[in-house]
Amino acid sequence: MKNFNPTSPGRRQVTIVDYSVLSREKPLKSMLTKLKERAGRNNAGKITMRHQGGGHKRLYRLVDFRTKINVPGKVETLEYDPYRTAFIARVIYKDGSRAYILAPDKLRVGQEVITAESAPLEVGNRMLLKNIPVGSLVHNVEIASGKGGQMARSAGSYAEVLAHENGYTHLRMPSKEVRLVLWNGYASIGQVSNSEHNLVTIGKAGRSRWLGIRPTVRGTAMNPVDHPYGGGEGRQPRGTRKPKTKWGKITGGRKTRNKKKWSSHLIVQRRPTQR
Repeated sequence: MKNFNPTSPGRRQVTIVDYSVLSREKPLKSMLTKLKERAGRNNAGKITMRHQGGGHKRLYRLVDFRTKINVPGKVETLEYDPYRTAFIARVIYKDGSRAYILAPDKLRVGQEVITAESAPLEVGNRMLLKNIPVGSLVHNVEIASGKGGQMARSAGSYAEVLAHENGYTHLRMPSKEVRLVLWNGYASIGQVSNSEHNLVTIGKAGRSRWLGIRPTVRGTAMNPVDHPYGGGEGRQPRGTRKPKTKWGKITGGRKTRNKKKWSSHLIVQRRPTQR
């Protein structure tokens, strides 16, 4: 982490990730694209997620979550990605093509990486789950074979391989939930990079606006017509038995997972409750 001297009120509390490990080269132009900014709106233009909008201009990096099989590659650069919390790595394959992949922790420029059914147990390599030893840490895990990695992709995330049984691999997820995943899917070895991301202190309101986060008004500061917590003279207690959204929906003490979700039977052990 990088700290700053309190030369101004905006610098006093700010901390950022140390980006000195990243390459200074510009991103690959053919792997950049512009995404439409929706600012929390749905296809009808209605706001479905409040407090979003604005933010700095940015370009999306086309990250390959599948990677080429049996084609060795070499890491050219480690780069920042404005659309995700983890760092990304630019890989040049032996056939001359290039692609961006999620950069695991301790991956270095010049390192060789490969995706194969069975590969050396080294950071950055990718192989079938059934061939990964018990106790290994993995990321970018496929739920369905050939679909590309979907689990454990954010900064510092990893899943732990607990067992292999009857065509399934038991994984302990970042939430401590234990679930089954088909063992013919691919997973990358190691923990996702930028594990210090959760230690970042925003420090000032303006930095939140750079990130596209708009101000949030407390319900208790609103009028009764606008929120269940609104109204009253001065500071008032909540006045309702359970915490609620501005639309009166219960937000605490209620399970939100769909009881008929297709993957429920794959959960061996639910994540521990937060106290």
